Amino acid sequence: MTPDQPSRPFTAASFNQYLAEGKLMASRCEGCGAVHLPPRAICPACHSANLQWQEESDSATLAAFTVIYVAPSAQIALGYGREKPYLSGIVQTPGGQKISARIEGFDPLQPESIHVGAPLQRVSDSPALTYRAVTEA
Repeated sequence: MTPDQPSRPFTAASFNQYLAEGKLMASRCEGCGAVHLPPRAICPACHSANLQWQEESDSATLAAFTVIYVAPSAQIALGYGREKPYLSGIVQTPGGQKISARIEGFDPLQPESIHVGAPLQRVSDSPALTYRAVTEA
């Protein structure tokens, strides 16, 4: 954040608003320097409320994943379900923070071809936190 930008509260609504603007934002504690993703209103490391927003990299690696065959209503409305599963996973940023996200760019019908540690890139125009597999050109 630059000094002339007003600070938003450390809430899920603010985090989602930043995502809608194409930014992945974490909270950084001014007291101990810990970075938290998703952002926290109080630092769990030192209990300080002196936090700042910090923009995170769009690159990440796949830390864990699961194939989802039984979809919630919102995903069913998009066509996902038993016949067309989708992936959800945990991604790790270059700074070491981990967060759950939707994963695209892999074939969920062939989970054996998906590898932990695979490079990912955040999809900045998605309303939900989504990462896509980086394919070599």
